Amino acid sequence: MALHYKDLDLFPAPSVSRSKLAPRLWPGITPESTATLKRIIKENHEKSHAYILGDYRAHNHSIQHTLAIWALGTEDDIIQAAYNQSSGVLVPRGQSPGTITNENLYDHLGDEQYYSAYVDFFIEVVKESGVNEAVEKSIFSENANFIPGRADDQQPEMLNRFLDGIIHSLIEVGYGLEFNIPGLVAEGLAWTAVHLKSSSDIIPQSFWKTARAREQPPDGASLERPILGVDGRSAASLTTDVHAFTILARILKDHRFDEIAAVEDYRDVYGNIVNNHSKAILEYVNQWTYIQSKPQDLERKIEELVYANALIYGVGGWSKNDEFNNDFFYAHLITSSIFLSTIAQILTPASQEIFLRSYFGVCLIWWIGRGRPGLDIAGFYAVTSENPKAPNAASPKSSSPNPWLSLLQETLSLPDAHLPKTHRALAHFAEIYGARKKAEKDFASTELEGAEEIDGSLFVRTALLTNERLRKERDIDFSLTGYWDRRGFYAKDAARRGVPEEIRAKGPPHF
Repeated sequence: MALHYKDLDLFPAPSVSRSKLAPRLWPGITPESTATLKRIIKENHEKSHAYILGDYRAHNHSIQHTLAIWALGTEDDIIQAAYNQSSGVLVPRGQSPGTITNENLYDHLGDEQYYSAYVDFFIEVVKESGVNEAVEKSIFSENANFIPGRADDQQPEMLNRFLDGIIHSLIEVGYGLEFNIPGLVAEGLAWTAVHLKSSSDIIPQSFWKTARAREQPPDGASLERPILGVDGRSAASLTTDVHAFTILARILKDHRFDEIAAVEDYRDVYGNIVNNHSKAILEYVNQWTYIQSKPQDLERKIEELVYANALIYGVGGWSKNDEFNNDFFYAHLITSSIFLSTIAQILTPASQEIFLRSYFGVCLIWWIGRGRPGLDIAGFYAVTSENPKAPNAASPKSSSPNPWLSLLQETLSLPDAHLPKTHRALAHFAEIYGARKKAEKDFASTELEGAEEIDGSLFVRTALLTNERLRKERDIDFSLTGYWDRRGFYAKDAARRGVPEEIRAKGPPHF
């Protein structure tokens, strides 16, 4: 008999699972802060849209922000102030032109006027099926992405939409799953429905065919089957395991990505790369190996993606001759990757592979689209610190024995939605991966130059760089700009960033 969830509390007080990779709750949570947060989540659900006023398809961060700072132990007044800051620019939820049913589910995808109707629809889906099945069927099933007989431009491609818009729908669903708030999961599914199909060439139907074939091999055959690489050989024939670092290394050397130019409008960054380089990027996404038959591969491959994104944001943003470039778009690679394990653990093995492979492809597009900065890992570790600067102390460690305490304290005092999300993710990664030593074989044996230098301090070093960049911008109006950099890493900036002339002449891989 099917289990039903008709009496499910859609907006309970937030709680977290105690699985191995689940982020922690920090001390400081009180009955008052929890009651304030619960009221805000319900109010946002009833009154607000997925988008904000003005900027084209810019996102409602109110609940992501308040949940992040609640989990970090912020008091109720600050949670309320954070919500007040953002609520004034939110698009009202409003009334949709019509209702959404199973019969017309895919007829209004991408139309933000139907957001409210999609919320109502997915609330009923969650009540009927529970959050796990709702996410699996609504986002990851083949029928939710490709329907036989439909024209290509009419395919729903829900996973594609899930990863659109700098991955915000994934983040929204991730918060709902992590904190056990079914109504927030339904909202995240509605977010997905009103997003666009921006990655069709990077998330092809072949992902489903290949992953499903590996999930159910005929007659006990091997679960791992070759995926074609760049030259027609299988990835398995090139190496037994192709690490995410190796993919980064190969892309850095690939001249097909030379001369990536800045675009006039940041909203064109992603489409520019998809339109011109999707075939090449898909080759690399398919080279990355993932073995469903190895239970440990899920955690191992998530760790690869977490470290790869931290390298892109942290090491890619660092320069020995210039201030840290805390790229706004790369920060979303950090804030989304905290939810990889939360989402993956509720999926089938095939859907786990489809999810991680698609996510990796989207991250690569953003990395390349922003200028593909080089990764001077040895230089980064030689210069950056694991402790905050403390000019009046005999030792940096004497004023801040645990650097995360001062980092997070500073984070919570600023009116910026992205900073607490970024630092909560980096702190979580430091907690579960911080004990990693330099020169461990799985990193050192990859093709990425300097990978043997990488250890678990990557996350605190990156967080410290982020806050140091912040201190230089204390006087800016956060309500207008935030302090995140948007200049990218393009060829025109190479000289300023201290790249020697002879290296600049070879193209963007070193920028």
